[in-house]
Formats: sequence, structure tokens, C-alpha cells
Amino acid sequence: MKDVSGIKEGEKLLLKWKGEGVAVLEASSMYKPNKVVEAKDVYGTSSLEHPTVLSLIQETGDYYIGGNLHGIKSIAFPYPVQTPADVRAMLPEGKPVVAFQNRNPIHRAHFELLVCAQRDVKDSVLLVHPTCGPTQPGDIDGVVRIS
Repeated sequence: MKDVSGIKEGEKLLLKWKGEGVAVLEASSMYKPNKVVEAKDVYGTSSLEHPTVLSLIQETGDYYIGGNLHGIKSIAFPYPVQTPADVRAMLPEGKPVVAFQNRNPIHRAHFELLVCAQRDVKDSVLLVHPTCGPTQPGDIDGVVRIS
């Protein structure tokens, strides 16, 4: 947040994503982070040439607020999504799972890694778990990747 002067400990804040309420945060801590240190600790660099560091410095508010979340609701995505319970229900019971999560389409090297990993785990099933988030120039759009 840019300013926390009007927020008191214990106050309930409606969290929104694209204008839609998705949860209520019961504020219990507020502080001003050192974003340069955070970037270095999280991304290994504080260079603004790193796209996520740039986003952290330029787009993230000046203050962080922590606390208990209530009434969490999944946001509406433009592609099909599954809850963790949905994914678990699809997997055969009692079989080991070799899982791979990636935000990009699978390339040949990924495929070979998956084949080798599954070969190393007897009687396993393979779970490819695509994720979508902010894209970079040249990335395939999330809707296309998931479809």
C-alpha cells in the first residue's frame, strides 16, 4: 500500500483482484520493507534489469500489511483451473507421483527430464502442472498455454 496512516491494527480490509473482492485481511502488522534487500534475498539481484525486481520496486506499494485472511475465494481465470483437491482426486490412489510445474510450454529438455524422472520412480504417474502468471515479452499467453 502507498499509505497505511488510516489503517489500525485489527481493522478488516477487503482485498480485490481486478475489482472483485477475493478475501478479507484482518490487519495485525504493518511495515515499510527494504525492497532492495528483499530483491537481493529473493531474486539474488537488486538490478532493475531483472523484470520482477523492476516490478517489485516500481509497482509494489510502500508498505506491507500482514494478518489473518478470511473468506478466501478463487479469482475467475480465463481458462479452466482446478483446486488442489481436484488434482489429487484425479491421481490414482497409492501410486507415487512424479510432478513437474512450469510456467512455459514443455520443451524437449523438459520432456527428457520428465521421462528420466518417471523411469526412476517405479510404477509412478506423471503430473504436469502448468502455472500462469505475469508474462514476459515473447512468452506464449497463458490462455493459449492452458488450452
